Amino acid sequence: MDLHSPVDPNKTYEELTPEERHRYDHQKLHELHRGHESMHTTMILILIGTLVVAQIVVMEWKKRHYRSYSFFTMLAMWSIPVLMAANNRWWRFIFIWSTFTLLTAVVIRKSTTRPMSVTTPRLVYKWFYLIYKVSYLLGILGYVLMMLTFFGLNLAFGQKPQDWMDVALKLLFYGLYFGVLGRDVAEYCTDKMAASIGYYTQEGMPTRQLDNNVCAVCGNQLLVDVDQEGVLENTYKLTCGHVFHEFCIRGWCIVGKKQTCPYCKEKVDLKRMITNPWDRPHILYGQLLDWIRWLVAWQPLIMFLTQGINWLFGLE
Repeated sequence: MDLHSPVDPNKTYEELTPEERHRYDHQKLHELHRGHESMHTTMILILIGTLVVAQIVVMEWKKRHYRSYSFFTMLAMWSIPVLMAANNRWWRFIFIWSTFTLLTAVVIRKSTTRPMSVTTPRLVYKWFYLIYKVSYLLGILGYVLMMLTFFGLNLAFGQKPQDWMDVALKLLFYGLYFGVLGRDVAEYCTDKMAASIGYYTQEGMPTRQLDNNVCAVCGNQLLVDVDQEGVLENTYKLTCGHVFHEFCIRGWCIVGKKQTCPYCKEKVDLKRMITNPWDRPHILYGQLLDWIRWLVAWQPLIMFLTQGINWLFGLE
């Protein structure tokens, strides 16, 4: 059947044969979309151009004004998914998001309260380290369940593949999303605490000296006797020679993403700090969370900007 052969104009639509009706409908559809090829090409070029320009702008923003960039990204990560969930009535996500927000708000308030309690840093790092561990576990479970579904293990339990895949994707989403959001908020809290913990001004002038046998992060004694107040815990010495509670410095560097000594600002080598092979995947997972941040926070904003440009040029 030649779809491009003309249909007899003297016949009504009811008088046409099924083949002629199909040909007529195809011709009408072709006339309706005539000229759309060039419009679609223009829209694709606008999308590519917007993505390239946005990537350059974001990278320059991050390089020049990291604090404002990270704060805006944190707000976008916090608000965009819940707005989408409210629009689609995803009540389970809204409930989990609200619970996380309320508990995290308490931690943020403690980290920004002045004067800061000596117990605050450990509380902050414990909370966000818990979020980090839970998100890591959810991500691993989601990935494993997805792989098991690909290999057809669901059939052994009489389950449909889409049921297992739905659960796997939900676990992956919750793990990655709250993992990214937790790291961003942890970095924000660490910045606020660093203003109180800091031993030097921005100009490099010392404001106070680090006492011997004191952890610069939490301010508690490193090695304590039975009659002394402090935190009894393993210690860790950085390459600069300063010693901290192991939990404190891990929270500072890994959870709070501060790769410098809290006291002298010397750069910290995370690969040297994490010698346990079971802990090394956490570094890769942290890098994965940084990549996910672009998809969740920036991709919707870029697509919204692209739609606005198309609207301005009448490309609807």
